[in-house]
Amino acid sequence: MLDKLSNALKKATDKIANAIFLDKNLVDSIVKDLQRALIEADVNVQLVLDLSNKIKKAALDERIKGIEKKEHIIKLLHNELLTILGEEKQIKLGKRNVFLMLGLYGAGKTTTISKLALYYSKRGKKVCAVGLDVHRPAASEQLKQLCDKLNIPAFIDSKEKDPLKIWKKYEKETSKYNLVLVDTAGRDALNKDLITEIKSISRIVDPTETFLVMPADIGQAAKTQAETFKEAVKITGVIITRMDSTAKAGGALTACAEIKVPVVFIGTGEKPVDLEHFNPNSFLSRLLGMGDLESLIEKVKSAADPKKLEETQKRLEEGKLNLEDFIEQAKGMGDIGSIDKIMSMIPGLGKIKVPESAKTDLDKLKRWDYIKQSMTEEEKNDPELLEKQTARIQRIAKGSGTTTSEIRMMLKQYKMIQEMVKSQSDMAEGKIDQKTLMKMAKKLGGKKMKRGF
Repeated sequence: MLDKLSNALKKATDKIANAIFLDKNLVDSIVKDLQRALIEADVNVQLVLDLSNKIKKAALDERIKGIEKKEHIIKLLHNELLTILGEEKQIKLGKRNVFLMLGLYGAGKTTTISKLALYYSKRGKKVCAVGLDVHRPAASEQLKQLCDKLNIPAFIDSKEKDPLKIWKKYEKETSKYNLVLVDTAGRDALNKDLITEIKSISRIVDPTETFLVMPADIGQAAKTQAETFKEAVKITGVIITRMDSTAKAGGALTACAEIKVPVVFIGTGEKPVDLEHFNPNSFLSRLLGMGDLESLIEKVKSAADPKKLEETQKRLEEGKLNLEDFIEQAKGMGDIGSIDKIMSMIPGLGKIKVPESAKTDLDKLKRWDYIKQSMTEEEKNDPELLEKQTARIQRIAKGSGTTTSEIRMMLKQYKMIQEMVKSQSDMAEGKIDQKTLMKMAKKLGGKKMKRGF
């Protein structure tokens, strides 16, 4: 997300922090780089000029000396960027909640509903969706298909052309859910017909939150769109989609802050887990290369199956990890995102360039899954059978469309992880001796351990 802006902010803070003297030429150079990056990210020009003037003023302030001045400018830059990103909106769910989703054609309302459904269902909420888009062909079927994949109930009626009748039809059933996500129709522009329709839906649905869904690539046009919807139906927040596919997302983010409409979620990819609660502080921290552990933890919650996680945790504590557990855990990491996306969220690792070889590891996970699907239950629970009977490996390779060397590499990594898990369990119970610890360290490539460490 916003790679150019992120790199420019990192360079600017590094230049300020490492400068021996903050002279006028250096400050002008830093400000120009920032201006270019912010304007390329589609941030309003007036906001960019205001920020530039404040940095220059602080740099020329003779009352602040040496290190204090550098710290002051970095803090000023951080605070000003936070201001233009807006304030965080915390969503507190009660016993019964209804989210009304609004937006123009192509904004990504239906896909976002499926992401929200997954996000809240993983947090223990009973979630359903209702399709009230009666204008777009196959809109209700799309909603149903997306929700079915996530085991989320979706109430639709593709034959009915009155959205109010559809809501009334399913009102009793939806009352059993903690959170009801309501999909509505869009238009090419916010015209009178759309305003009339969403106002009537809003009255009968009585939403606890009304969210406007907008794509990040509309840039500063987001300001006009959010303002118009705000006047028409009093939206309570904005969800910005396609944050991963544009360099101009800064325009949409800062435009919402300008008109005091908070951004509540951002879509960061195509997968159902690619939805993040928008925390300006955490977002800026990631842009500056300082990581965002909070969002990473949230992603892990969205990617993991709570029941499977609990079962796996129990086996881990007992020192038992079968091959299926190993592959499922690895796949879970793949669902969270690419290696460089994960690293950008870990403090201190955001500036590290990920080798191309490491990035391809996530592709291997898919192939491991194919391997697992071609194995019998007996083989999953006792992979040592494969080492004893090599014909099994050849059969699995043929059935999964992989190679025998790929299977052996997977088994090797599984065995290493399994030994670590068992040793961790034995260590907790005091069953592991120092000789075994030294053997482990050697196997894992560690330095030779001395006695009495």
